[in-house]
Amino acid sequence: MSQANIPNISPNITITREDAINLLLSSIALEELGLSHIINAEGEKLQYVLGTLPGVTPLIQPTISDLLLINSSVRETIREVRKKEWILNEKLETVFEAESNTLP
Repeated sequence: MSQANIPNISPNITITREDAINLLLSSIALEELGLSHIINAEGEKLQYVLGTLPGVTPLIQPTISDLLLINSSVRETIREVRKKEWILNEKLETVFEAESNTLP
């Protein structure tokens, strides 16, 4: 077997401090958007089970046990989203702190 032939690529990437801060803020915003989609999906899951999702009728009527199981699932998902929100808030505060410490 022969060795892989990896070309020598040395990209020259330069970004300013302002560009880096903007990229970090954009990444936080995109993560927040993703979390909002997760929360929306959980809401639609509840609406489906309860039969209140517009234009959709559940195939079977859920039992109390089914409702408790779905509720537990939604609570766990929201708990994880809350953890991620805390992390994103810390990241945002760090970015703002870095921005305020910019030297003239």
